[in-house]
Amino acid sequence: MISSSFYKLAAIVNQQMHLDPLTGDVYIFFNRRATHIKLLQWQQDGFAIYYKRLEKGTFEIPKPGGVQPSLTSTQLMLILQGIQIDKVQYRRRYFRQSADH
Repeated sequence: MISSSFYKLAAIVNQQMHLDPLTGDVYIFFNRRATHIKLLQWQQDGFAIYYKRLEKGTFEIPKPGGVQPSLTSTQLMLILQGIQIDKVQYRRRYFRQSADH
């Protein structure tokens, strides 16, 4: 999967994950050894791919939290930096709920 092209990755998102790859969401793909990561995103005029290969070590593959696991942008940055997500302790902060609630 890691050697897949733009359209093959988009087809995986559409056909296997049953999601729309044109939403602008970022879809994450790892190789089996977790030494390579690809991020696929639709950006209004075409697909963009971010690709990273580690010289040493592995990426943390998040444990699925549901049918379609999702990450925050902060969690993704931690994975890319090699920080273990489940070991991170967040300090208490004010959080304002949206007007809908």
